[in-house]
Amino acid sequence: MDAAGWDARYADAPMVWSAGPNALFASVVADWTPGRALDVASGEGRTAIWLASRGWQVRAVDFSAVGVDKGRERAAAQGLSVDWVVDDVTAAELGSGFDLVALLYLQLEHAQQAAVVSRCVQALAPGGRLVVVAHDLDNLEQGVGGPQDPSVLPTVELLRYWAREAHVERAEQVHRQTEAGTAIDVLMVARR
Repeated sequence: MDAAGWDARYADAPMVWSAGPNALFASVVADWTPGRALDVASGEGRTAIWLASRGWQVRAVDFSAVGVDKGRERAAAQGLSVDWVVDDVTAAELGSGFDLVALLYLQLEHAQQAAVVSRCVQALAPGGRLVVVAHDLDNLEQGVGGPQDPSVLPTVELLRYWAREAHVERAEQVHRQTEAGTAIDVLMVARR
């Protein structure tokens, strides 16, 4: 879906996703010392807002102006400061020196996704970590929900390869309970 499609989707509902952070992401980073964070493909900003509420200095990038505006409004209502940027993460200048880069559920064709993961690694400060959460390829046959196009679904092995310029600390499938049944996600944490 392109930016106009996401703009329309975000405009159709008060919140497309939950207001709180992704539970798996939150459980991974909750105890980390706040620093500079980059939320790549931030959508409505739930990750950026949660990080900012925990003391992180956050930059959030998404190509949906409607999603970014919703995040900006929610952050302002909570008195939180986030650097909001409307741009396409496949081509945007992401910056550098981040202690944390969050890449959650950005489902792109594999070549594009590999390039974004590599650019996310390059955006890290020495010692910084990239956290990726995505729908896993096995979700097609064994899970529920998520994209139904295998060309946009990574595996543990693909993520490890795409982040090969970093030290992969953790890469695994994670089962997530939903109302419709069990979904299969993939989690990767890589340190520069």
